[in-house]
Amino acid sequence: QVQLVESGGAFVQAGGSLRLSCVASGRTFSSIVMGWFRQAPGKEREFVATISRNGGMKRYADSRFAISRDNAKNTVYLQMNSLKPEDTAVYYCAGSLTVDNISPRAQDYAYWGQGTQVTVSS
Repeated sequence: QVQLVESGGAFVQAGGSLRLSCVASGRTFSSIVMGWFRQAPGKEREFVATISRNGGMKRYADSRFAISRDNAKNTVYLQMNSLKPEDTAVYYCAGSLTVDNISPRAQDYAYWGQGTQVTVSS
């Protein structure tokens, strides 16, 4: 089992930046492919970013965002810049032990955090 705990969500002004963190436990962190997803009210969960086990491969839905990981700290980060009101959502980190490298598909991730709220005001 993998446990994931996000933090860093906040209320920010449009144009601002925010860094989310997600700490994993339960398995060797370097064995887990990590992803970030978000879900706004009334909308489906959508892909934000994913990173491979050693951090060498990444994929983003938006170039304003950057994903990174520190395997020594069991932590994955999501740096969000130039935030817009439409970025308002609950942000979830997710982990997979079975994905080969990276994946933008929510159904590929078996482990999910509880989510952290990001609210961007105009």
